[in-house]
Amino acid sequence: MAWRENLRAEGRRVVLTNGVFDLLHTGHLYYLQQARRLGDALIIALNADASVRALKGPSRPVQSEEQRAYALAALACIDAVVIFREPRLTAEIHALRPDVYCKAGDYTLEKLNPEERAALQAHGARIEFMPFLPGFSTTQLIARIKAAGEI
Repeated sequence: MAWRENLRAEGRRVVLTNGVFDLLHTGHLYYLQQARRLGDALIIALNADASVRALKGPSRPVQSEEQRAYALAALACIDAVVIFREPRLTAEIHALRPDVYCKAGDYTLEKLNPEERAALQAHGARIEFMPFLPGFSTTQLIARIKAAGEI
C-alpha cells in the first residue's frame, strides 16, 4: 500500500467503490466517471468470481474476475483495481483507508453493510451515493444479447 500512502502524503483524495462490473455498459461508465470526480484517484474493489455467483446466481459472472479487472483497469478514470474474495469489503477498507466511498444511487446508507459502514466511519471516509442512470443493467443487457442470438 505504498502507493496509497504516497497519495495520502501528497494530500490527494482517494475514492473507493466496489461492485461486480460484469459487462461494462453505459450505466457503469457514467457512474465510474462521476465517482472519479470525487477525488484524485479512484480504486475499484472488484467482487471475485465466487462472490458474484453467490450474489447473482450460478450463470454469473459472464466474464472472469481477471477479464473484468483488465477492462476496468483500461479505463482512464480508474487508477487501481483490487479483487476482493471475502463476502465483505471490510479488510480492503481498513487497508486502503479511502477518503470517499461511493455507491450508485440505488443504494442508501441503510443498505450498506453495517460492518463496512463502521469501517468507513472509523477511517473518516465520506460516503456518497452517485446518481443512478436508469435504463442500464447487466441483467437487461444479458437478456438483450440472448434475444439477439435467437433471431
